[in-house]
Amino acid sequence: MTGKPREALEEASRENIEYIIEWIKKKVNVVNTAAINPKSFDTDQYEDLLDLYELMRKKNHFTMSELDSILTELGKMRKR
Repeated sequence: MTGKPREALEEASRENIEYIIEWIKKKVNVVNTAAINPKSFDTDQYEDLLDLYELMRKKNHFTMSELDSILTELGKMRKR
């Protein structure tokens, strides 16, 4: 699951946020998809979200600890 290249996602748009969040949910096999809603993310955190996406594109598998860290980071990026 390679995803779009970073260059295709350079613009901090709602469409790109939705793509990245949906891609991450598929990549980590999130069971409760409502817990990670693209509408909960703002363009203020776009660069961090894009960095996380790029990091995840480089790996095929994640340990439970890595998955926990990824989900924790996503939680920190969500709008309050």
